[in-house]
Amino acid sequence: MSMSLGSKLQLEPGSWMEAIYDVYIGIVVGGRHSAFLVSRGAYNLFGHPILALFGIQRAIGQEEAATNTEGLKVVAVGYGRTGTYSLTLALEELGFPTLHTQHLYENEEIINMWTNDVFLPSIKTGEIDLGRPNLQIIAKKFQATADLPMALYFEQVMEEFPDCKFVLTERENSETWFRSWSVLTQSITTPTQTGGMFFSKVKQYSHYLRWLYSVVNQDEEFLTSSFPFPEQNKEMAIMSYEAHNARVRQVIPSDRLLEYNVKQGWEPLCNFLEIESCPDTPFPKTNSARSVQVQSISAQLVPLVVSLFVVFTLFAKGFQMATGKPVVGWARCKTLELLRNMNRALNGEKVIWTNGSPPPTPRRKRRIS
Repeated sequence: MSMSLGSKLQLEPGSWMEAIYDVYIGIVVGGRHSAFLVSRGAYNLFGHPILALFGIQRAIGQEEAATNTEGLKVVAVGYGRTGTYSLTLALEELGFPTLHTQHLYENEEIINMWTNDVFLPSIKTGEIDLGRPNLQIIAKKFQATADLPMALYFEQVMEEFPDCKFVLTERENSETWFRSWSVLTQSITTPTQTGGMFFSKVKQYSHYLRWLYSVVNQDEEFLTSSFPFPEQNKEMAIMSYEAHNARVRQVIPSDRLLEYNVKQGWEPLCNFLEIESCPDTPFPKTNSARSVQVQSISAQLVPLVVSLFVVFTLFAKGFQMATGKPVVGWARCKTLELLRNMNRALNGEKVIWTNGSPPPTPRRKRRIS
């Protein structure tokens, strides 16, 4: 299940149906992310060692053989929260396998490259450093990318993939972009920090956020500060956003750059990419700010619910083995007893507590005549 689900629905902006859809898709996607990470962690922790005993060495998440031999063809160079996920779905529909940052954790070799070659070196030195990622690793599997961090490396992409085209996704204005960016950072930072204590892939995302926030805010404090992170600096973030867009326009030739708002739909994108058969279906629309907030909550609740279920199941089994009684039946009996005694106490009667069995019926003394 992915955010492509329902992305073609045409809902009236601000309507109840749009709100319901955002909540629904947020629950589904957040749950999917958590389920994926939990299942992968459980497999690598328990399943893989068992299979290794039988000579099966491949761990879940290990990359398949490279399938793309054409290199990167399209790179979206807009900052996050500019419609990058909607563009990702559109590029996929046009035939370009596309990597969005939300799915980095599904690509072991790629996220390890970013972590080891870019994020951690910058964090260890405490200095903002873009480094030089190995883009060939990405190009082995994908023809297109969207979202940060790849959006920052357009000059390196131009060197290594001279035929690549670029799409600069933008919002209506910088204030609109920052509001959406602020919602994103507030929604994902705490879950990422918490999840990083349990899952290695989430820990890599935590390193990514430290590095990313330092770049966007031009503040090295994010690289070394303890949790919680400093607040986003609105002035510096907007300055970074505008300077990035200006640099993109300055460096990339106009015939290789499309300045684009996803609200423009298919036509500008198809014309730019020279797609003859442009889709006549609605342009994808997904990953709203409200949906991101729900995703964050859902991503935290799924592991919690699963953990509580496992703990309760183990407790119930242990309780039944120790007492010979099912825990639900015992709890029901105690609840009924509590309600009976509360009623007696309210009526001024004597309260009798038992150990789970009915109180003994008092015997009347026989009168001796």
